[in-house]
Amino acid sequence: MPETPEQATERYLRSGEHDAHFRAWPGNDFLARIHGGDAALRSALISAVHSRTVHIAFPETVANIDVVAFTRGKVAPMVRGLFPASEQASVLDLLERSVILLTPATIDAQLQNTQLLATAWDLANLYLGGLGADLLAEGAPGLLGLSEETSCYLSAASFDAPGRFEDFLVHEAAHILHNCKRETIGLRETRTREWLLEIDYGKRETFAYACEAYSRLHSLGDSPRGRQELLAEHERGSMPPDERVDALEYVDILREAVAARNGWKRILQRCSPPRAARRPGPRAV
Repeated sequence: MPETPEQATERYLRSGEHDAHFRAWPGNDFLARIHGGDAALRSALISAVHSRTVHIAFPETVANIDVVAFTRGKVAPMVRGLFPASEQASVLDLLERSVILLTPATIDAQLQNTQLLATAWDLANLYLGGLGADLLAEGAPGLLGLSEETSCYLSAASFDAPGRFEDFLVHEAAHILHNCKRETIGLRETRTREWLLEIDYGKRETFAYACEAYSRLHSLGDSPRGRQELLAEHERGSMPPDERVDALEYVDILREAVAARNGWKRILQRCSPPRAARRPGPRAV
C-alpha cells in the first residue's frame, strides 16, 4: 500500500527521511506533488518544534549576543593565520555573514527556506537540543553546531561548550573555508587554488577539530610554554568524539602547531591533499 500524506509526514518527523518523488501527495504533475509535499512537511516540522518549545524560554544572554561581533572575535585569529593580509577582509566578511544563530525569531524562516528537507530536520533537532527540549527522534544526532556549504548554524548550547578546549563556532567556520570557492567571494581563482582552502577530503574533520582546539590553546595560553602545558592537559582528557579523526595524528598536528610560529599554517599543511593527488595542470604538447 502506498503511503498516505499522514504516514509520510510521520516518517519524516521521526527520521528526517522522505520520498523524493512525494508520491503520497495529490497533484496533476510531478512539480505539483513536490510543491505540496515539501510545504506540508515543512509546516509539520515547524509545528513539531513549536509544540516542544512552547514552555521553554530562550536564554536571554544568548538572545542579546551581537552575532557578527562575536563571530569576528572568534574567527579573526584563524583567518589572520591562514590567509594573506590582502584576502583577510573578504574571508572575515564571508564568515560573519555565514553564522546563523537559531533563535525563536529565526528558526521558522530557516526551517522554511533551507534548501534540503534533510537539513531542515537536522536544524530542528539542533535548535531543540540547544534548548534542552525533546528531539524529534531518539536516534536524532545531538548536535551543537552544523555547517553546510557556506552557512554555519549555532544553537543556544553552542555558547556553553562543556570542555575548555571546545569551540563549536571555530569548528564549523573551519568547514566553511573548504566548502567555499575563492570566486564566490571575489578572490582570484588559480589552477591550484579553486577553494578558499584545499583540505584533503579524509582530513576535513581532523582539520576542523585541530583548528577548534588550537584556537582555545592559543586563547588560553599566553606563551609557547603555556600552550604546550595546555596541550599536555588536553592529551590527558578526551579526544574528538569522531571516528573519522585519528587521535594520534590529531595530537601530533597540535604538537607541531603549538611549537610553530604560525600554528594555523602547520595545521593546514598537515591536512592538505598530497601533492600527487592535486589537480594537474595542462600538459605541454
